[in-house]
Amino acid sequence: MSKLPLPDLGAYLREQRESAQLSLRQLAEMAGVSNPYLSQIERGLKRPSAEILQQIAKGLQVSAESLYVRAGILDERVTDGDPAAVPDVLSAIAADPVLTDRQRAVLVDIYLSFVGTDEATPSPAVEPPRAPRVTPKPAAAPRRRPRSTTADATPELNEKEN
Repeated sequence: MSKLPLPDLGAYLREQRESAQLSLRQLAEMAGVSNPYLSQIERGLKRPSAEILQQIAKGLQVSAESLYVRAGILDERVTDGDPAAVPDVLSAIAADPVLTDRQRAVLVDIYLSFVGTDEATPSPAVEPPRAPRVTPKPAAAPRRRPRSTTADATPELNEKEN
């Protein structure tokens, strides 16, 4: 994975913020971070998480993926010169109207944890544990009420017969 220097990310964020005519304080509030922390990100002193980058991207109205690439979290992917040839998972997550912002951030973090490393770690071919087999019990026959005689059921009839 190519790691661009953090000042490039910070300079890009500052440039985008200024072109959006947002103050440092306004963008910090939109992203849910402190003013000093955003300032440190812009100066290249702090490395923001994917979740913070996503919130900053939302405030700046830029793609989160472009910030991930600039932060070195994600490789810029091009297949045969056609960027559309590679499925854009991050855009799909960002565009899903059903997901909340928190769910989007968690999905992005999970996705990046799988694809965001230089060396793929092969997982051992291990079958998942199987649930114990349970033999269903045969259904119990419905209980029948004991037959009642007419003498038990209708006391009036008993009196008439006597």
